[in-house]
Parts: sequence; structure tokens; C-alpha cells
Amino acid sequence: MASSTVPTASSASPVKILTVGSAVGSIRDLFVKIKAIDAKHGKFDCVLCIGDFFGPLKEPGTLGDEADETEQLLNGDIEGRNTSHACYIMQGENPLPDSVIEKYAETSGELCKNVFLLNKSGIMTTAHGLRIACLGGIYNPGIYTTAEAPPGFASPFFSTHTVERLLSNTLAKSSSKSQSKNQTYTSLTSILNASSPSQLVDILITNNWPACITQHSSAPLPYPELSSEGAMPLDEVIRKVRPRYHFAALGGRPPQFWEREPFVWDDEAGRVSRFVSLGAFGAEATGGKKPRWFYAFSITPPSPSNPVPSRPTNATKNPFTELAPRPQKRTLETFESTENFIWGNVPQHGKRPRTIDAPQGEEGKPPPGYKCRRCESTEHFITSCPERQKPPEGYVCRICNTPGHLVRDCPTRHAVGDTGGRKPRPGYVCRACASEEHYIEDCPVANAGQRGERRGKRDQIKEIGPDECWFCLSNPNLAKHLIVSIGNECYVTLPKGQIIPTQSNVVGNNSSISTVPGGGHVLIVPIAHHPTYNTIPADIASPIVEETDKYKSSLRALYATYNASAVFFEVGRLSTKGGHAHVQAVPVPTSLAGKVEQAFKSQGINFDGTLEDCQSSELSGGRGRSYFRVDLPDGRTLVHLIEEHAPFGVQFGRQVLTDILGIPDRVDWKACMLPEEEDKADVKAFKTAFASFDPSM
Repeated sequence: MASSTVPTASSASPVKILTVGSAVGSIRDLFVKIKAIDAKHGKFDCVLCIGDFFGPLKEPGTLGDEADETEQLLNGDIEGRNTSHACYIMQGENPLPDSVIEKYAETSGELCKNVFLLNKSGIMTTAHGLRIACLGGIYNPGIYTTAEAPPGFASPFFSTHTVERLLSNTLAKSSSKSQSKNQTYTSLTSILNASSPSQLVDILITNNWPACITQHSSAPLPYPELSSEGAMPLDEVIRKVRPRYHFAALGGRPPQFWEREPFVWDDEAGRVSRFVSLGAFGAEATGGKKPRWFYAFSITPPSPSNPVPSRPTNATKNPFTELAPRPQKRTLETFESTENFIWGNVPQHGKRPRTIDAPQGEEGKPPPGYKCRRCESTEHFITSCPERQKPPEGYVCRICNTPGHLVRDCPTRHAVGDTGGRKPRPGYVCRACASEEHYIEDCPVANAGQRGERRGKRDQIKEIGPDECWFCLSNPNLAKHLIVSIGNECYVTLPKGQIIPTQSNVVGNNSSISTVPGGGHVLIVPIAHHPTYNTIPADIASPIVEETDKYKSSLRALYATYNASAVFFEVGRLSTKGGHAHVQAVPVPTSLAGKVEQAFKSQGINFDGTLEDCQSSELSGGRGRSYFRVDLPDGRTLVHLIEEHAPFGVQFGRQVLTDILGIPDRVDWKACMLPEEEDKADVKAFKTAFASFDPSM
């Protein structure tokens, strides 16, 4: 499955890839949907179909829709398959149909035009120079170590042979003959001569999750049991190949979407890895929402000229390098048989060896006559007793004051407070500020006067988790009733306490400020958690910025129909608590549009800064810095880079706009909040007006 294509100079351009979850036999509908996504968001360079593509095998003598569609695919009769990009599929959790295996053997993987079945364990290099590795099948601990040969497509499992073959293939250079046939080597010399200098790959696709992928992550899991159900052999694979992107399909039953925070390989010049698990295509909604089943992204092929990637602001510890297993303790026999490091091999006279005179049992089994002191079982030692994992009767966890689990298994053991430190136990109150959300050593009030090294440590950015972020969709406290549109990368929502007066708070204000239904003041928010737009990693920023611009254009068009112009502003403030990037959009009457630029420039002086005309591309020079940005009604952009520790009000944009509109009493958003019933009425009115402009529709 090595690629025939050698990367060229053009490989430096980003490659757009669409990854989709398990089709489970709905092949026709999947390709129709892929074609629609490609037309709307493409053009994609290739599509990766992970997980179970064909679905469970049918009983002999029976044919269902899935079986019919499999045959239609092999015969080239599936409508929508004729796309301009290649679609790569893999084996999921079921054996593949005999007809698919036969077609694979005949064509070395090409099932029909532009649809290729990847080897169960192998690697290919695309025409763009990307190395994509695949490990199909499911993990079973017993079969993994006992299989006499690598299981083929007729088996749903993979074994040690499968993994060894994958790792050996990652060392092989690309063949010049075929995209789908593996090279064979007849001697150690030929292997060494043809080997790649490293095993690193750009993309890894698997069916199972690795065992330790959830460690160090604060992203909420769709199912709690996923933290302990991964395949341990995958951990070693990832330590060797270190993929920049890893996609998996079997995230629970039914599969759910889960995106982990990125992590960094410090010994590979800051190489960044990202893990994404996708839901199944066409899956039933759980909890009122269908799981996300596709993921579009851009990735730049590796090149010596590429700059070292910046460390993502939300990066966590590397779960594959920073939680190594504790070394096994030496046994007494080993200790007594080794040389003393001072005196040499001196026999230990007078010590009675710790042995049992009774005959020994099987390896790992207790000797005859042994009974576990905890449960009186004769089948295991007390160290592996299942009862030992359970808390004794009446035990209450001292962290959360809840019975049923030990301290080491407490789900709140690693919870963080509102300033990034440990979350206090129930009943704790900070003596400095009376907060219940942090200990006094993490209190910004208590540490406000500190200087020197300790003060500098306090000022480091401590990224807040999605479960406490106001804008993350996974936060159960998010005001979801205010959301008006959800795209692939961003969503649009009315804010709490918008600038424009509506409903009951129009009284005393100029009701003619805006005629946009529902007020028109909205936020554009990236779905992924990033503190500011200029901290989004370059390899994933393009689709997010592109969709943000589409929403901006749509809002401009909507406002124009109500004789208003759009003003967009963003406070990209990096703080010790972090944040979530978002752009605010406010309609301003066209008659006032010419006053916006001067209003911002004149008032900017009050905040120890001057706004200067610049192109939005110049924001890259401010990467890692705080900034304020405003898009004027004429399309030009003003940007102010905020100096570290310089005073700058986060309500600056709101203050300027309320002055322009003549409603200075609406600077404080909290004073402008409406009852939920009135918010819902505004949402309904705005969604109706925005429907014909909404790019997500």
C-alpha cells in the first residue's frame, strides 16, 4: 500500500481532507452527502472513511439493502461515486464481505473508480506527500497475543502480527510501482537501504481508541467507560508513528464524537498531535442531538522549510510520554541474587528466604492451600483481588464526600477551579475574596501585590476547560436557547444583554436604533475552544476563519435589507484564566456608519493605545499577544495590539458603539438582560429574518 507519488515543491500548499465516520452499509446516502459537502465546503483533495463501511455480514442466502449497495459499489453503479477526489475506506469492526475481499485481491485495493480499500495494516503516501497509516479491525486481548498468523479481512480482529507489519511498513520508503502494493525485501541490507529515516506519519486512522488517550484531558467524554476501554497496543503504535492527526471510529456504542485537546512531542521539534473520534453516519440522535460524523481540516505536508509549529494554547501533557508506568519492583529473590553495590556479592547469612514449602501453582496463580484474606478465594493473590478495588462498607471519599468509590477513583480528583488551580472541597471559602471556586493560594486578589518570580508564575495562561467555558457547546450551562445558527466550524448566537434594546427594555430608549428583527446584535463563535482567533493553530485555522467570514458576509447582507451597516469587533484578550474566541456583530444605522472610524480612534486614546489602519493579515505578527480588532462598515480593519499589563477595558467596543447609538446606559450587558421568554422571542424573530442568508442552511 506504499504510494507511487514523490512529493514535489508544490507539496507546501495545505491539503484539504474530509474525514467521515462509519457508514454501516449506507453507502449510497453517504456518497450523496459527501458530494454535497464537497460542493459547499470543498474542494477536498481526498476523503477518509473510517470505521465500519459495509456493516455486519448478512446471513447466507439473504440480501438486504446494505448487501445490494455493496454489489452496486463494486459494479460501479453507486450514484455520486464519480468525484474528483479519492475516497479511502478501511475495515471496521466486522469481517468484510467475500465479494469485497475478492475484488481487493483482483485490483490491489481499487473497489471502483476513486474508491480504494486500504490494507488492514499499512501506510500510503499521497500525491501531496502526506503519509497516512491505517490499522483496521478490533482489539481482543486473547486473540491479539495467541493468533498464529495476522488475521485477514475475513476476521474482525487484529493481532501482534498486524501491528508489527504496520510498524515495519512505516519504515519502508514509497514504492515507485503501485499505490496499493507493499514492497518486499529479501535481506536485512535491502531493508536498511530502503528504510525511511523515521516512522512518523501525518495521519493515522484506526477503529479502536488507544488506551491512554483520555489521560490529562478535561474534554467531557460521551461515555465515562471510554476512559478504560482503549486498546493498549495502540499506545505503542502512537509512540512510534506520532501522528499529527489520529481519527478513530469506535467511540462507544453507538459511536460518538469526541475531540481531545492537542498534545506535543517535545523531542520532535514541537510536533503537535490531535485525536478525533467520529460518530456513525446516519446514527440516531442521543440526548436530542445527532453525533457529529464528519470532520474537515487542512494539513500542510511536511517539509524542511516549514516553520516549527507554535505550541497550542490549549495543549495538555502528552498522555503517551508523561504518564509512564511505574517500574516493577524487584522481587526478594532478584534482590538477594544481585551484587551489593558496595561490598560485592556478599551472601545474606541468617536471612530466611521468603518461599513457600508447598508446591507452586501455575504461573500467576496462588500455590495450593492459599486463600485471599479479602474474599477467601483460592484463584488469586490479595494484590489482584477484585474486592480490593471496592471501598469498605461505610467508606466516604474525603474529596467529594460521596460513598461508592475510593479517593484514587474520585471523578472530581483532578477538577480545576476558576483560576486554573485545584478545585476546593465543598464548603471551602477563600479568605481573601470569599469565592468558593479556588483556594487562597490561587486567588488573584491575594496574589495581586506579589512580585518577582512567583508573580510571573501566576501570570501564566491557565486555559479554562470546556465544562466551565461560557461559549463551549459541551458546557451544560451554555444558554443554548440563544443560538440561531450552527455551521461546521462556528455557531451564531444572540448574546445575553445585547446592545440593541428590544422587548420590554425598549422603554426609555430609541426604538428606531435598529429595525433588524430580534435586535440583530449577535456573536460568531468557533466551536473548537481557542482563546483568540490569532491563537488558532495555522493548520486548522483556515476553515474556521473561512466560515467566520461567510457569516460576516451573510450578516452584512441581512443588515443592509434593514438599512443598517455591520460593525464587527473582537477583544482578543489573553488572560490568566484564558477565554474563548468570538466576534461580536452589531447593526448600526447607515446614517451613522461614517462616524464609526473616528469614534473608535478618538476613544482609543483613553485606553493607552492608538488604533491604526492595517490589513487583517498583519494579525499574524501579533500571534501570542492580546489585541482589539474592529471591522468598519466600509470593510477596512482597525487593530490595536494591547501591551502586556497595559490597562484595556474588555467593554471598549461596546462602550464606543453605545456612544455612537446614543444609548450610553447599555454599556453594562448585565443590566440589559431579558427574561428567557423574551430572549426566545428575539431568537425566533432573528432566525426567521436570517434564514435566507444563513450559510449553514
